[in-house]
Amino acid sequence: MSASSIPGRLRRLNKTQKLSVAGISAVAAAALSLSLVPGNAQAETEPQALSAAPVVFASAAGAPQARTIQASIIEQHSTAEQLVKAADAAKAKKAAAVKEKAQAASKAEAKKAKAKAHHEAKVKAAAKAKAASKAKAKKAVSTRTTQAASRSEARTPVYANNLDGWISEALSIMRANGIPGSYDGLHRNIMRESTGNPNAMNGWDVNAQNGTPSIGLLQVIQPTFNAYHVSGTPSNIYDPVANITAAANYAADKYGSIDNVNSAY
Repeated sequence: MSASSIPGRLRRLNKTQKLSVAGISAVAAAALSLSLVPGNAQAETEPQALSAAPVVFASAAGAPQARTIQASIIEQHSTAEQLVKAADAAKAKKAAAVKEKAQAASKAEAKKAKAKAHHEAKVKAAAKAKAASKAKAKKAVSTRTTQAASRSEARTPVYANNLDGWISEALSIMRANGIPGSYDGLHRNIMRESTGNPNAMNGWDVNAQNGTPSIGLLQVIQPTFNAYHVSGTPSNIYDPVANITAAANYAADKYGSIDNVNSAY
């Protein structure tokens, strides 16, 4: 490596390193000058040789001592350059470590945010599914209720407003309330008592004489009707269905069933 390449190397050094290398170079140059300049005694006897010292210095560059100093300077420059490279490498390594740490932190944060978003989405989906299931169940109950009501309405018979219809409706109510009796038993007693007239009234028997005439299809008196009235039927003793069910309820209590009655009761 020649001395001419040293300035190029110095351009890559920082200010402090350049000052250090300059100082080393200056000391080395001074040492080289002193080694080439004659001693004091010789200077006094040979004044012409001192004036020619620069020429000798310039021409002595190939001397062993000069080559040694030059090699030392080059080595020092090389060491300084290596230090600069090592410092740059350490700085780059530190910057890379900082960057890697920042990237790792960023990835961890992104992963955490992704996990949180996934959890929130999962919770939201579960809540939505639960709400949908609840709404579906509610709708199903409503539908079943509506269908049941429709079926119930469809099953509710429409009774004719005549003796046959009154007896049929009365039997339905009697079954619901556990009152025994048959169509034949009711029809037979009705025909004997009132011939099927819901407004029939007996104004001559002992009940009438006591102020409580027998009334309706099965000729019951008001106190008996009140005592054996079946809930859900009209409170009017003239109402045919109310009159039948009350009379059948009384007959069940006194005779076991309206079917067992074959005469005035």
